[in-house]
Amino acid sequence: MPLPKIEDARNLNDQELADEILAAKRQLFELRMQQATRRLEKTHQFKHLRHKVGQMMTVLRERERAAVQASPKSSPLQEQAPESEVTQTPASAASPQPDTQEEE
Repeated sequence: MPLPKIEDARNLNDQELADEILAAKRQLFELRMQQATRRLEKTHQFKHLRHKVGQMMTVLRERERAAVQASPKSSPLQEQAPESEVTQTPASAASPQPDTQEEE
């Protein structure tokens, strides 16, 4: 069984892609359960499923980044708090204080 191609993941729409990711993660869970109970015979399936999940998550992230680049004003990462809400600590509070306890 050859490894899946990334073009297969790119041909899916967003909902199908999310469903496929969820299904593949469930299959990985089932494989781990089979391995734990020593019923797993085809250990190469781990590699294929992890490869498939990685490809699909890469395509999903590419689409998210393309959407952010298309509309940069809607990005939550670029929104910043106004200057008045940012609290700054004084320099004396940031530096460590020496230990002034007396020893008996």
